[in-house]
Amino acid sequence: MADDAPAPDPRDLSQQERPQAPGSEADLALIHERACIAAKAAVDLKADEVKILDMHGLVTYTDYLVLCTGRNLRLTRRIAEEIGFKLKAEAGLRPRGAEGTAVGDWILLDYLDFIVHIFTPEAREFYRLDVLWKQAPVEVVQ
Repeated sequence: MADDAPAPDPRDLSQQERPQAPGSEADLALIHERACIAAKAAVDLKADEVKILDMHGLVTYTDYLVLCTGRNLRLTRRIAEEIGFKLKAEAGLRPRGAEGTAVGDWILLDYLDFIVHIFTPEAREFYRLDVLWKQAPVEVVQ
């Protein structure tokens, strides 16, 4: 999860596709379970406002968004780190991409089928993804 990785060639990104959309309810349930692992890891580290937005009927690039807030930059970085550890240990997953880990006010972990957004309170209020995607079914994780 380092921001030091070289930037990908835009031509390569245009050719990159999501491995495949979930083909069945079982696939979607597995993806949801993995998103829940990320959300619960955030809750365990005292993240605030942890939500899972069901995006699979709204967009084609992912099925779920996991949103959470850390009270400060140090906590957002720690939440991102813990989510990475948990998903690797429990599901054998590593993020396909990670952004914002150096700064820490908005960290994005892209697992393709679900995307984790970790915000400081100020960044969450500024970007307001909950409001942007208000039509998405929401699951509050506590």
